[in-house]
Amino acid sequence: MDWDTTIDVNLKGIWLCLKYEIPLMKNIMGASIVNCSSVAGLKAFENSAPYVSGKHGVIGLTKTAAVELAKNNIRINTICPGVIETPMVERVINSNKAIRKQYENMSLLKRLGKPNEIADAVLFLFSDKSTYITGKSLIVDGGLLC
Repeated sequence: MDWDTTIDVNLKGIWLCLKYEIPLMKNIMGASIVNCSSVAGLKAFENSAPYVSGKHGVIGLTKTAAVELAKNNIRINTICPGVIETPMVERVINSNKAIRKQYENMSLLKRLGKPNEIADAVLFLFSDKSTYITGKSLIVDGGLLC
């Protein structure tokens, strides 16, 4: 895993989005930003230093931005998915039933998450039902971190 590329995509990419989003959102009442981290932003995993570091950084960046943007009434949170059925995970599993089972068993629900389950959580953070939530990490992991 290449350090520079992983940090550039997973952390610097979020920072660049914020750099250009924030000025546009300062005049929008009740604006909300949702960054994407991972359970790897909350727990270390072997042989994943660049990924884990970048995802931890996203959470720190989000918290700092929440402190700085509260005066502009901009809420900012992070979503922390567990193991989700995505092309990235499929590449790791690579049609190996034993590896797939190992990943499924990581969560209490004994399955991989679905992309729409993450989308629903993100929609909640954008909605009027979360107007008093900022600077938080919403963990959507099927109980992986329990």
